[in-house]
Amino acid sequence: MSSKHPIIAVTGSSGAGTTTVKHTFEAIFHRENVNAAIVEGDSFHRYTRDEMRQLIDEAEARGERGISHFGPEANLLEELEALFRGYGESAVGRKRFYIHNEEQAMRWNLPMGTFTKWEDLPVGTDCLFYEGLHGGFVTDTIDVARHVDLLIGVAPTINLEWIQKLHRDTRVRGYSMEAVQDTILRRMHDYVHCIVPQFSRTHINFQRVPVVDTSNPFIARDVPSLAESMVVIRFRDPRGIDFPYLINMISDAFMSRANSIVIPGGKLDLAMQLILTPLIWKLMEKRRKLV
Repeated sequence: MSSKHPIIAVTGSSGAGTTTVKHTFEAIFHRENVNAAIVEGDSFHRYTRDEMRQLIDEAEARGERGISHFGPEANLLEELEALFRGYGESAVGRKRFYIHNEEQAMRWNLPMGTFTKWEDLPVGTDCLFYEGLHGGFVTDTIDVARHVDLLIGVAPTINLEWIQKLHRDTRVRGYSMEAVQDTILRRMHDYVHCIVPQFSRTHINFQRVPVVDTSNPFIARDVPSLAESMVVIRFRDPRGIDFPYLINMISDAFMSRANSIVIPGGKLDLAMQLILTPLIWKLMEKRRKLV
């Protein structure tokens, strides 16, 4: 952790909605004139899409479970920790981009499922912002979480998470329903052991809970909207959180525990703005005193 060069990370599973939270942070950064170095977690995948597919096929041919992007074998997590460490010490590091879709492929003139070249982070940034799968990852040898000053978890209920992933991967990324189902099953071991434990290390968790039937996510025609959801917001340390203010500002919000507030899904962006903006102010104020 570094007051002079703070790091903010949003972590969550594939399809959890971390990109939505990223957009909220970007809006806050723009409004508050914060110059953030943006790093996408997918850029720390170890393999291209074709390489990953080959490794999975070879493992399954041997009767083994293939690796997944949730687990350490398929990611450059030592390099991710090194990036966080280096940025916290002197605001330096390298990033690249993973090519997800045709639009990005045309922009970078690279095949889908590959990476751009590594490049240095821009000079003179105020903070580093990471959004991906492993912002709170910890093992006996790797501790990404210890470098993060503000760690946000995005963890919708599992069926909603699957619905969001299914709709994104089939409609936006062109995968078949069967391929997405296979991916969900193959990732389950790593989901339990690598993704879920991170939510015990986060400073704040946002968990969206649908209030419509999602009992069979594989036949859902649409993703439940925010208006069809409630959101549970859990604070690891509730000291300093002005719950009466939040409840007053967010209509129909209520406290479910001493460290948790529940809000209508349609108020999620407002709640994130009210909660996250003061936290960014504090990080930037600490930084200004040291620079």
